[in-house]
Amino acid sequence: MNSPSSFQTDSLIADDIDAYLHAHQHKSLLRFITCGSVDDGKSTLIGRLLYDSKMIFEDQLAALESDSAKHGTQGEEIDFALLVDGLAAEREQGITIDVAYRFFTTEKRKFIVADTPGHEQYTRNMVTGASTADLAVILIDARKGVLQQTRRHSFLVHLLGIRHVVLAVNKMDLVDYDQSTFEHIVADYRTFASSIGITEFTAIPISGFKGDNITALSANTPWYSGPALIGHLESVEVAATAAQERAFRMPVQWVNRPNLDFRGFAGLIASGTVRPGDAVRIVPSGKSSTVKSIETFDGPLDEAVAGQSVTITLADEVDCSRGDVIAAADDPPQASDQFAATLVWMDDEAMKPGRGYWLKIGTQMVTATVQPPKYEIDVNSLEHLAAKTLGLNGIGAVEFATDRAITFEPYATSRQLGGFILIDKFTNATVAAGMIEFSLRRADNVHWQPTTITREVHAAMKNQVPRVLWFTGLSGSGKSTIANEVEKQLNLMNRHTFLLDGDNVRHGLNRDLGFTEADRIENIRRVGEVAKLMTDAGLIVLTAFISPFRAEREMVRAMFAQGEFIEVFVDTPLEVAEARDVKGLYKKARAGDLKNFTGIDSPYEPPESPEIRVNTVDMSPEEAARFIIQHILPLK
Repeated sequence: MNSPSSFQTDSLIADDIDAYLHAHQHKSLLRFITCGSVDDGKSTLIGRLLYDSKMIFEDQLAALESDSAKHGTQGEEIDFALLVDGLAAEREQGITIDVAYRFFTTEKRKFIVADTPGHEQYTRNMVTGASTADLAVILIDARKGVLQQTRRHSFLVHLLGIRHVVLAVNKMDLVDYDQSTFEHIVADYRTFASSIGITEFTAIPISGFKGDNITALSANTPWYSGPALIGHLESVEVAATAAQERAFRMPVQWVNRPNLDFRGFAGLIASGTVRPGDAVRIVPSGKSSTVKSIETFDGPLDEAVAGQSVTITLADEVDCSRGDVIAAADDPPQASDQFAATLVWMDDEAMKPGRGYWLKIGTQMVTATVQPPKYEIDVNSLEHLAAKTLGLNGIGAVEFATDRAITFEPYATSRQLGGFILIDKFTNATVAAGMIEFSLRRADNVHWQPTTITREVHAAMKNQVPRVLWFTGLSGSGKSTIANEVEKQLNLMNRHTFLLDGDNVRHGLNRDLGFTEADRIENIRRVGEVAKLMTDAGLIVLTAFISPFRAEREMVRAMFAQGEFIEVFVDTPLEVAEARDVKGLYKKARAGDLKNFTGIDSPYEPPESPEIRVNTVDMSPEEAARFIIQHILPLK
């Protein structure tokens, strides 16, 4: 049955196709997510929304009409049943284990609905679907009431910043549309919702299968006077509209300079409104200018708002590049390099505290290291649990630091400048999603203190170029022996050196660390920082550490200028190192008396392209030392 709005649309299409296309193009877009326990009726509801909106894809609609003709039936009952059967079959095949997006439209608005799996083990999939949603429809089976899954989904929805919540009490037809059942469920949910910070929600009694209160109020619920589901979805304020009311921000995606006379900064406006003549500030540099023009493919604009992609030209030649944010001069965002955040871990391999990950926030990409969680959140009970790391689907409160200041806003204010992802540097896999809460006060209170005697002065006094020779290899490979021999020969050449040995450092600086993967990462991080201080003093630093993980060696490399970090791989086969076993460690590890021993029950990741490789099977320590020195000379 066609609704009045569909007749109006059909008439507009017939009378003025250009007007119809213009109206359709300028409809607002609402993104929402459906959440619910198994068999709460998500597929049925989505099928009903698709069917009632009359926006089933043409091939689906043709198939439905064909099947209807074959069965000799008519009306919406057979068509809707076929659609729901198709969605259910898709779910059974595992297709919706990832996030499935459905598209439909009404006369007033366009919609994208994210259909995500409800099982706890697929928390990361729900986070993916909810990350761009303006609204969440939380389904409850009227026969079962508020369940653990309801509480978990509500917590995640609130955590991810979705402020519009619809409590859809489904399958009301199976409880005879009983008002008291509905009111009891709403009261139970309100008690829980208030405990996690959800202060407002819209409760609607529905039947996805029968269509009650989906597109219009149902005669089966005369006691309900609120909106129908579609009507509410059409009227709720979308994020893009709200974003226009906030201060102007545009992360710069690239600098557009087709010729010497034009220099523009292109990006998607995250919030606010901008006009030519507006005063703006570049963050984090703090440089100021005014907007000269706003350019688009279709020509210049007198005004641009949140959600538009534009190129902005400035009146002054200021330093601005990809990753910077052009913002309102009188209300710029913050910049910092240390933060508190909530992190959702999305990788099968657990988080490695202290390891360097790529952090992408808006158009900015930096290196970030995450500290062990302050606590992990049990999503089902909402308890705060002690944790040393986060595993797959784990959610925790963390602190992290970046290698340089980034421009941000709290996630509660801006998803674009408050939400981030972590990327493994070697696999390029997205391993976590996070929400910044605030910058740490210590980041604001601690500043670099300039000194008169610089690292260049220290180096000149010693008549040498500071370097770090980072010896890595298995236990027993000969790292310490060769590093010691290199230092002896450099000393004879009047070079100023210092040797940091793995065992020696653990007697003092790192005596509090064990040999777990997390402790080993922290061990290397500390040594890297000490080595950096020593190069600032103008020294040639030699380090002898197993440093088994490439990620940590690259983390240390990133602390130094190009060419200052020299990786020396002492390439000794495991069987040779074990045969030497000068400390008796391999014997203990084989007997099970020494856990997390590299090469036995803990991995070693050999360098892929070290600056220097030595083979102790073919070389004596003295020969290896001379070979290394030949490669690093001349040293001033």
